[in-house]
Amino acid sequence: MRRTSLAIAVVAAIATSYGLGRYNSYSRTGNKPGRHVLYYVDPMHPSYKSDKPGIAPDCGMALVPVFTEDVGNAHSSSPLAQLPAGTLSIDAATQRLMGLRVAPVEKKGAIRTVRAIGRVVPEDTRVYRINSGLDGFIRETYNDSVGVLVKKDQKLASYYSPDFLAIASGFLAASERVPGSTGSDGNRTMPFPGTLSKQGVSSMQGYTDRLRNLGMSDVQIKRMADSRQLPESIDIVAPADGFIFARNISPGQHFEHNMEFYRIANLSRVWVVAEINEQDAPYLRPGVLAQIALKDEGRQLSARIADSLPQSEAGSGTVKFRLEVDNPKLTLRPEMVVEIELPITVAPAVTVPVDALVDSGAHARVYVEHSEGIFEPREVETGWRFGERVEILRGVLPGERVVVEATFLVDSESRLKTPASRPVPERTTDIPASMTEDVTAARK
Repeated sequence: MRRTSLAIAVVAAIATSYGLGRYNSYSRTGNKPGRHVLYYVDPMHPSYKSDKPGIAPDCGMALVPVFTEDVGNAHSSSPLAQLPAGTLSIDAATQRLMGLRVAPVEKKGAIRTVRAIGRVVPEDTRVYRINSGLDGFIRETYNDSVGVLVKKDQKLASYYSPDFLAIASGFLAASERVPGSTGSDGNRTMPFPGTLSKQGVSSMQGYTDRLRNLGMSDVQIKRMADSRQLPESIDIVAPADGFIFARNISPGQHFEHNMEFYRIANLSRVWVVAEINEQDAPYLRPGVLAQIALKDEGRQLSARIADSLPQSEAGSGTVKFRLEVDNPKLTLRPEMVVEIELPITVAPAVTVPVDALVDSGAHARVYVEHSEGIFEPREVETGWRFGERVEILRGVLPGERVVVEATFLVDSESRLKTPASRPVPERTTDIPASMTEDVTAARK
């Protein structure tokens, strides 16, 4: 028993002297000015840490400080010490297992094909409306169904009105007073026969304009001047080649002043109206060529962006623009839906493959190969995205290499090794009063 007691006493003395010596060494080191305490540890159990000095709960000894310089010296030999938090070191074998691959950052332009759906509409300068200039009734119509192709000056209908008789009689009277002059080649030097005096020409022009205002065509006015006879009715003729879009009359129908008889559109040149995203609107420059795809016929038509200003509607996120298309074979018809291919050329910019980007919505980053097997996370600011490339406005330079495959595996590992930004919760070193009473009672 004596030997056992003696052995226990010797071990306790050795442990106590070791703890006191370590505490004294920390205390002497901590007295040096200018050093910053990182945290405090239990001298007997260094895994126990506290952010303030106190007594270790297990052995009752004072906690010893750990300084920033000591931790820095311990890690100064690591190749990752000088790099940003989250930097990874991945050996070649692990890279092969992960399927990791890198690609260079490039500075180059891009040509992107924007595809959109367009609708064919007539060009507004080639739409003709035929209106009445007086009251009357329709005598006859001639092959004037909607959708029919008509030629310029083709007779569509005829109508009667008593109001035009007085003006037509005045026109004939003015033209009969003096014969019209003719040139050496037999052609009239005046549009219609009439007086050669200035007053006669003015009178003839006045009657001609009044007949036109009533709806009589130049062809019928000339025929009336040549025949010197009053027509029984006024002919409605097509003002240009085109298709009949609207027909609002029928034989025997009475009409009033300003009623629209027909609407005719010349489709030799049409517009295609389409919409694209607002982000592509800056590339809509007048004169830029596009292609109209005709899948049914297996061919394409060339088009150009019109000079008109693109229109944007609030909240839609799209911009409407207009293409001008020559349509000599009348392939495109109004309300036809077509596919548009619009090439957009972008100025040279710093770009990376889209697979290199880890975008959380609020932040975007890539992983740059700092050296062999060392990958550094780097925050970037992105611009346009065309196809498989994304523009980088800030964060990387041309020539650097970024991870483009196994990017999310690398990102997950980097996040695990990044220190938490939240402060470590304080650990209490004080013993509760109830526990102190229990310990005191046990010792007694």
